Amino acid sequence: MAELQTQAAAPFDVLADTYDEVFTRSLIGQAQRAQVWRVLEQSFSLGQRVLEINCGTGEGALFLARRGLSVLACDSSPRMISTARSRKATEAPGAKVEFRRLPTEQLNQLPREQFDGAFSNFGGLNCVEDLGSVAADLAKLLKPGASLILCLANQVCAWEMLWYGVQGDKEKAFRRLRPAGVVATLGSARVHVWYPRASELARMFAPWFRLRSYRGIGVFVPPSYLEHWARRHASVLRICERLDGVIAPRRLFRSCGDHVLLHFERDGGATT
Repeated sequence: MAELQTQAAAPFDVLADTYDEVFTRSLIGQAQRAQVWRVLEQSFSLGQRVLEINCGTGEGALFLARRGLSVLACDSSPRMISTARSRKATEAPGAKVEFRRLPTEQLNQLPREQFDGAFSNFGGLNCVEDLGSVAADLAKLLKPGASLILCLANQVCAWEMLWYGVQGDKEKAFRRLRPAGVVATLGSARVHVWYPRASELARMFAPWFRLRSYRGIGVFVPPSYLEHWARRHASVLRICERLDGVIAPRRLFRSCGDHVLLHFERDGGATT
């Protein structure tokens, strides 16, 4: 999860050196990302200019840039941005991607209506309390009809409830249901995390964006902290990934994954 607030940069700086090893290149990370990649490929087209917020180490931005898109990828963690720039230099030196240190709360510094789309991946926005303000800023940056793809940690995670429930740890099993959110510890720092429902997110973005669809990410594929389980049951994980591809978009399953992936469309009306 990439960090979002200038004052919270240090906690997420701690994750920069290990994030790709712990998540990006993990079996679970690859399985969950594969579902997101399909949506991004369907939503954005060759030659478009796309904004990524909470870009972390740059995996998503490089994915789109390799496919012929121009990407401005922002994060407020200096070390995340440094890692992303290093990855670009070694993995895709000719890619049309710029990595910039910019907190989500400062998106209003960017010029209006310059992007054909935007996205945020794997829970960065869960660390932002006022998502309504983020929606308003994004509305000024995106052209009418633009796609906005948001992937957040979901409020109801069936895997988490089952895993910790069987162990008798009710606090962890149901922690995401707390209306006031939870406090996560990263190194010596503490970060507040919220878990809004898809319906709440639709309402927050509704003045400027229309929710076209949403689906679960990690309905059958487990959360990343179960990587040890995934490595022992790689064949089962592949089955879980195939099930996610077919079943996770369906109504009864899309709201119980580790993450939820929402596809918004920018309305054509005026911005505030």
